[in-house]
Amino acid sequence: MENINSVGRRKSSTARVYFTKGSGKITINGKEFTEYFPMKTVQTTVLDPLKVAEVENLYDIKINVMGGGFKGQAEAIRLGIARSLVKINEDHKKPLKDKKYLTRDAREVERKKFGKPKARKSFQFSKR
Repeated sequence: MENINSVGRRKSSTARVYFTKGSGKITINGKEFTEYFPMKTVQTTVLDPLKVAEVENLYDIKINVMGGGFKGQAEAIRLGIARSLVKINEDHKKPLKDKKYLTRDAREVERKKFGKPKARKSFQFSKR
C-alpha cells in the first residue's frame, strides 16, 4: 500500500482523501488538523471512522477539501476516510456501515422560489 485515495461529499463540500503508511498525522488543506478544525465536536466527527476501525496511528492522511461550511466539510472528510479504510481492508466495512459512515448524506439546500421569501415559506395570508 503506497497511496490510497477516495472522495467524500456532503452538502456542497467535496473532500479528496489520501492515505499513506505513517504515524497518524492528519493535514487538511496544508494545515494541521486541529488548526483547521479548532472545535472539538468537529474534530471527533473527522476521527470517528478511524476509532471505529481502530487504526488511529497507522496512517498519515492528507486531505484537500473545498466548498460548504465546517460541518459539511467535516462530514465529507468522514465519508472519504471511511471509504479509504474499506479500500485498505474489507474487514472494516461492517463496523463502518453499522455506524452509517459509508452512506452519502444526499440532503442539500432547496432553492428559493420566485414569489416567496424562502424556498417554501409564504407571505402572511390575509382574507380581507
